[in-house]
Amino acid sequence: MSVRYPALITLALLLGGCSPITQDNFAKLKAGMPRTEVEQLLGKPEECAGALGMSSCTWGDKNRFISIQFAGDKVMMFSGKGLK
Repeated sequence: MSVRYPALITLALLLGGCSPITQDNFAKLKAGMPRTEVEQLLGKPEECAGALGMSSCTWGDKNRFISIQFAGDKVMMFSGKGLK
């Protein structure tokens, strides 16, 4: 086995542990925060849906997530589950 493969596996494990879906980042969210700031903090959402200037976006998966509802491009409400 090449020396390169263990290094790649280690890097993948380290990066996998660097998820932005954390209690610390959740605590930084505020009503009225611009969507651009949210995306700087959490990255691009896994999914979004909306209509008429309202949208709901989710970061994470069904076990650990942050869900944010936007009015226009501003945070209106947010919730989280499984955060550490």
